[in-house]
Amino acid sequence: MASVSAYFFAVSPKSYCLSLPQKPIFSPSQLHYFTPIPPRFWCGRTSISVIRASSSADDGSMSIAISPGGSVESDKLPSGVRNRAMDAIDSSGRRVTVGDVASRAGLKLNEAQKALQALAADTNGFLEVSDEGDVLYVFPKDYRSKLAAKSFRIRAEPLLEKGKMAAEYLVRVSFGTALIASIVLVYTTIIAIASSSRESDNRGRRGRSYDSGFSFYLSPTDLFWYWDPYYYRKRRVREGDSGMNFIESVFSFVFGDGDPNQGIEEERWKLIGEYITSNGGVVTAEELAPFLDVETTEDMDDDSYILPVLLRFDGQPEVDDEGNILYRFPSLQRTAAPQRTGRKEYVGKRWTDWVGDVDKFFKEKKWRFSKTSSSERAMVVGLGGLNLFGVIFLGTMFKDTTVSSSGFITFVSDIFPLLQIYAGSFFAIPLIRWFFIQNKNAKIVKRNKAREQRARALESPDLSLRRKLLSARDMAQKTFIGDDRIVYSSERDLFEQDYETRVGSKTQRD
Repeated sequence: MASVSAYFFAVSPKSYCLSLPQKPIFSPSQLHYFTPIPPRFWCGRTSISVIRASSSADDGSMSIAISPGGSVESDKLPSGVRNRAMDAIDSSGRRVTVGDVASRAGLKLNEAQKALQALAADTNGFLEVSDEGDVLYVFPKDYRSKLAAKSFRIRAEPLLEKGKMAAEYLVRVSFGTALIASIVLVYTTIIAIASSSRESDNRGRRGRSYDSGFSFYLSPTDLFWYWDPYYYRKRRVREGDSGMNFIESVFSFVFGDGDPNQGIEEERWKLIGEYITSNGGVVTAEELAPFLDVETTEDMDDDSYILPVLLRFDGQPEVDDEGNILYRFPSLQRTAAPQRTGRKEYVGKRWTDWVGDVDKFFKEKKWRFSKTSSSERAMVVGLGGLNLFGVIFLGTMFKDTTVSSSGFITFVSDIFPLLQIYAGSFFAIPLIRWFFIQNKNAKIVKRNKAREQRARALESPDLSLRRKLLSARDMAQKTFIGDDRIVYSSERDLFEQDYETRVGSKTQRD
């Protein structure tokens, strides 16, 4: 069996034979991985030359040398690219073209090709070549387990992800706990200073009837029970509703809950790739506008917003007989997964209903100030205000009161600047963040509205746009590469395939 882990295939669609170089292209130590290759392999219309595994794409060319027993090639891929490629492989039935993975995963073509080569090399995948020179990657059912057994990095990633989540949770809880600790320290110090002052004033009059040392102690747990004896019961109820306890809600109020659109760019490119594929690889700029960042709908003739799509999926503009500019994506027109394609009459609203599995436009989520409930927010604000008032009052006491400081009061005095920073930032950060969110949400609403308007224009196109859409449907082309079109597979012996091909060619001639 010829292994894909050592070589890749460059295909010339219009040649008629397989020609191999005269000199060996692999070292003697690698010979046991391959079946001897005959000097010529006839495959009807296709010529296949065995070369080093490589991938190139326009401006950025990349190569990947794969050697059996060497390093794990998949470890060199970004984890996001690898995982998205593997999900696309699974959803396509583990038999894919580069275009299948690029469209389903939203990856650049060169990223998809590099990922497929690396995954095939590490999981004993193999290649198939069609009669027109299309290269397909085929993966075994257990390719994920094979990859996990081979790569320590992939086995460690779930543990690292859990560690990251635990660290994030610890930060959130620590910030909320700091509020409680600050309140306890501030008000304990206020009581201590007040008690010490009264003791100093009354010592001569009352004598030494009691010990003048400060012995006040207040546990943070006691403070919780004092404020709310049913706190823990309520917390369990809140966790069932929103998944966030009170301590976490403190962090959420101050810093928010992160970008709601995190990872949405990957989803955007998936939508675009799926839409292009559903349309047979030929679309108009107006069809992709609902998925892109279009600020306004005033200038409908400017197609510059489509350039990122052309670069990612290797698209090219074409002009039809009526002078309309259409965009063809050849790599997304050839697939190993059977898919339906639209008929000519499916344009406008009928077309959007027919491809209902693809979202009609890309919608960004607005930023939320906090995911906390109104009651939790009110409690956080109340405690923050209590802490701020206590810090201000304690600062005044430090300035105006002269007392014989104990070790505890000295400690609080030393860290008092930190308490001031915490109390001030507790409200300053949310205030600044609120203005930031208002500005950002206004832009998001504007972009979403523009995309929705573009999508509605497609549902009810005018005559000019309708003719343009019909022209794109006429030029659409979808090629399904089934098993009957495969002329070479690296899984089978080359001599056997060469013999079958020669017999088939002879039978056709007779």
